[in-house]
Amino acid sequence: MSDAYRRLPATAYRAWQMHPRWSLALRGAIAAALAWVVGLVAPMPFSEYPYYAPLGAVVATSSTLARSVRESVQAVAALLLGAAVALVVDAVLSPSVFSVALVVGVAMLCAGWSALGEMGTWVATSALFVLILGQGEETEYVGAFAGLVLVGAAIGVGVNAVRPPLPLTPSDAALDRLRDALVDQADELARWLEHHGPLAADEWEERRAGLRPTIERARAEVAQTSEASRGNPRVRRHPERTSAQAHRAEVLGVVAEGMDEVVRLLVDWERQDQEEVALGPELRPEFATALRGLAGALGRPDAEPDADGQDDPVVRFAEKVEVLPDALRASRERSARDHLVAGALVVVLRRSVDALSA
Repeated sequence: MSDAYRRLPATAYRAWQMHPRWSLALRGAIAAALAWVVGLVAPMPFSEYPYYAPLGAVVATSSTLARSVRESVQAVAALLLGAAVALVVDAVLSPSVFSVALVVGVAMLCAGWSALGEMGTWVATSALFVLILGQGEETEYVGAFAGLVLVGAAIGVGVNAVRPPLPLTPSDAALDRLRDALVDQADELARWLEHHGPLAADEWEERRAGLRPTIERARAEVAQTSEASRGNPRVRRHPERTSAQAHRAEVLGVVAEGMDEVVRLLVDWERQDQEEVALGPELRPEFATALRGLAGALGRPDAEPDADGQDDPVVRFAEKVEVLPDALRASRERSARDHLVAGALVVVLRRSVDALSA
């Protein structure tokens, strides 16, 4: 058997971990099938509406266990609220265009209730179902409708609880992409300061904006993993990996904010169309060296220091930042130029040092 075939199970498992949507789809399909069977064997009048049970299962099958429970409760509350709106309107008005418009209008107002979250959209759906489909048997219909959705939601939560989602792999991948993007940004900025001098404002503002989607994607992935960890028994099997990922996300978040601030300050104060710039020829090499140190510290996050710590890229980065105040003082003695922006850059880089050293 070739190496490619031997690696196939590991590759397939990696792909499965990288795409939580596949697992979500499988759980949803299982929960809906089980709910459909329950709906069919339920006593009358529930068995007349078996399709509402899979609906509840789909609503409850979410990307995290905590969200699954929360959205199930919100969905049932939204359905009951919509049913109540329909029953009240039906009690005072006969079925007509006006009653439909009134039900939908009131239901959509109720859908904005923050306690219902994203499930608020079910208020209007429920109200219409009860008003139109439950005509003449409103109480029986509401009981079957809400009851089956509740049973289906319970099944969905149960299926989720068997193996709760814990998307550590996608979060790791998102953080890797963010780290690589920050390394590239720091290297490119250092190269520009060394070889081109002041920044081309439009180009670097575009680069700065181009980094934001990567930052936001990483934040979203980490936030989802954090939510998935709440009440998740699988966290006990991966305590070190979970805590390490949370720490790494915090560090990269600080560095990303710092990198954004560095580019912003340089775009505003070290740009080609300004006569007096923040750094000038004297300080650009010093800051370029510090930025290369930041890229090195980010590019080898698992590097181990030797006995005196000199092989640790984070230590080297810290040393390169610590020489910047001396360079600023020497430049101030030779020039009357304002060094406030350069000082602000030092403060921002020190925050990155502190985050990487923690």
